[in-house]
Amino acid sequence: MKRSAPPPRGSISPPAVKRKIDSTTTNKAVASFFKPASQKEPEKLTWRIVANSLIVGRYDAPNVPPQSRTLPVKIAAFDLDDTIIMPNIGRKWARSATSWRWFDTSVPGRLKQLYDEGYIVVVLSNQGNISLKDNAKSLQKDTASLGNLKSQIAAVFKQLDFPISFYAATAQDRYRKPRTGMWEEMLEDYDLHVGGAVDLANSFYIGDAAGREKTDKRKKDHATSDRDLAANIGINFRTPEEFFRNEITEPYDHVFEPRRYLEIASAKSASKDGDVTAPFKKNSPQELVIFCGSPGAGKSTFFWDVLQPLGYERVNQDILKTIIRMRTLKLENTGLILPVNTMCLSDAYALRHLRALPSTTMRSEL
Repeated sequence: MKRSAPPPRGSISPPAVKRKIDSTTTNKAVASFFKPASQKEPEKLTWRIVANSLIVGRYDAPNVPPQSRTLPVKIAAFDLDDTIIMPNIGRKWARSATSWRWFDTSVPGRLKQLYDEGYIVVVLSNQGNISLKDNAKSLQKDTASLGNLKSQIAAVFKQLDFPISFYAATAQDRYRKPRTGMWEEMLEDYDLHVGGAVDLANSFYIGDAAGREKTDKRKKDHATSDRDLAANIGINFRTPEEFFRNEITEPYDHVFEPRRYLEIASAKSASKDGDVTAPFKKNSPQELVIFCGSPGAGKSTFFWDVLQPLGYERVNQDILKTIIRMRTLKLENTGLILPVNTMCLSDAYALRHLRALPSTTMRSEL
């Protein structure tokens, strides 16, 4: 019987090599982890959410000397996208700490100069694509979109490194530009909500949504919300090209500017002696006055203050409870039983029949 060959003394395969894995955790991070909370440096950038809608970030730089401000203070407010920063070349907007570049190389120095001159510097931005809903499948409190936005703002503010605040409206509510909710929240945060605390004449807002037409260098502006925000607040407005690059101001005329309309109307209504004529007169014994305006526009107030003292009666959907009853009253009773009526028309069908009513003068108040 043959003996089996003895096993080889050495392994055929080369011996396993012990590989050293480099740790990404630094000694500083380990020391910070075990350091008591009372000994840790406070975070420079703190966040909070207002009314589950508005994102507020406030950056404090302890090493920067505090401003010596006296009332009234000047405020320099800016939009974020395509105003302070813009996407990296060849990329669309993607929120991260590295997916951006300055709109112009002068941006950091110009913003720091404003702070040194005593301005409060803030960023007011619409961010409708940011979700504030908690993800039930994840232990993280922030959604991915919110986390990416925070990372980007942290990177931007770290390079600026002076006290500055960020406000982002995520819903279609009072905070969204051109509404003034973000501005009002900022005034509360800086204790500037009392009258006369802000130097409106020397404050300004810079943004790219200015209603400009397309040029060889730029696409047509997507909106006028930045320009309208400045008008609603009562401060000056400039585009980022005008402010950072000293480009010539492009001509622009609002399609409808309430302040200008009121000034013109006031000038027309004033007589030579300086007396103001009545805002509304009763021109005929039987009239139909149509109010058309969004909720809260002042339709009811105008009726109680102006029309009721003149003998007008009021009809609206709130009183009639249903649209069907309101249409019936429009077609059958308007101008026949009630001496004078005020109502909101809901469709063109009813309007055609109202025009056919005899001896009824129609007037509209927009």
